[in-house]
Amino acid sequence: MKLTPQEQAILAQLRADPLLDAAALADRLGTTRASMSVALSNLTRKGAILGRGYLVRGEAGVVVVGGAIMDVKARSTSRLDPATSNPGTVSTNPGGVGRNIAENLARLGTPTHLVAAVGSDSFGEELLGHTRTAGVSLDHVVVGTRPTGTYLAVLDHEGDLAVAVSDMSATDSLTVADVEPAKALVQHCDLLVVDGNVPLVVATWLADLAGAAGVPVVLEPVSVVKAGRLRPLLAPARPVLAVTPNIAELAALVDREVADTVPAISRAAADLHDLGVRHVWVRRGVRGSLLSSMAADGAGRPTVSTDSTISSEVVDVTGAGDSMTAGFVHALLRDDDPVAAAAFGQATAALTTESVHTVRPDLTAALVSGRLTSQGSA
Repeated sequence: MKLTPQEQAILAQLRADPLLDAAALADRLGTTRASMSVALSNLTRKGAILGRGYLVRGEAGVVVVGGAIMDVKARSTSRLDPATSNPGTVSTNPGGVGRNIAENLARLGTPTHLVAAVGSDSFGEELLGHTRTAGVSLDHVVVGTRPTGTYLAVLDHEGDLAVAVSDMSATDSLTVADVEPAKALVQHCDLLVVDGNVPLVVATWLADLAGAAGVPVVLEPVSVVKAGRLRPLLAPARPVLAVTPNIAELAALVDREVADTVPAISRAAADLHDLGVRHVWVRRGVRGSLLSSMAADGAGRPTVSTDSTISSEVVDVTGAGDSMTAGFVHALLRDDDPVAAAAFGQATAALTTESVHTVRPDLTAALVSGRLTSQGSA
């Protein structure tokens, strides 16, 4: 891609401030707005900048497509008594698997774009305001007529999930036409994360688009039902960098029961490797996680490693899995090997469970690295 001196000067300005418009660029570079508009059009045509905000190619970071909802969490102050009212506390926090992953990534320092659906209501406004403040780009969020999704979770006195109900109608209604404006962004990003809340036809279109552009894809199954819905997407002709299920979601992906043992998980992971998945990272709750990885060329047998890193000070487990995925992706993109990336993700989750927030507001890569260091010296 050959750029003129003027185009190179524009890119230098946009790297410092991607939100500069044609008038501001013209003023800084001592030229006319009309000339600058032509130059910006040429840069877009050449693929050097992408979409609104004049994102510079090669700096797109991660694109996350998935759910963006408001979490309503109730926690009992003592052992839950079913079918009656329980004393406790109730709070609301921005949530949604895709949105949580995106916020965690941004807080860890990875440039991140969220593609999701919300309603034009107070929950939607609050959710977008919080997510934008965290550093996530929201240019391709779809604001529609359906209400912003809501996730209602009831936690017991120890912080473990007892029951949950979600209203995801806004996300369920997403179409390919809704996400197509993000096409160029997906084609030029470093990595695409798709969560299982996204309708299969949209998830498949995104995976095919990313595959054709050589962009690695990470799938987060979300739940047993939605993992089963994603199963048809997996095929050798559509390689996936990683899937991040728990045991029950892994069983849904391979369509059979899977025992929580290393041999059983490894056999199920091998089935997914045969379908083109390079890394199968399985969450095992209090047992930590298991990572099964194939070589990039698919040769040889998968390598299996386990990590038992968990928190001993659990406050709330909501969002822990989302932070695990974000930590894993962040570490992979800074060229950590898969085992080290999984350890980083596991430590990110441990820190998240120690917070009352779905996404820990003080989360940084340094905080996670510090936790890993302290565990290594323990």
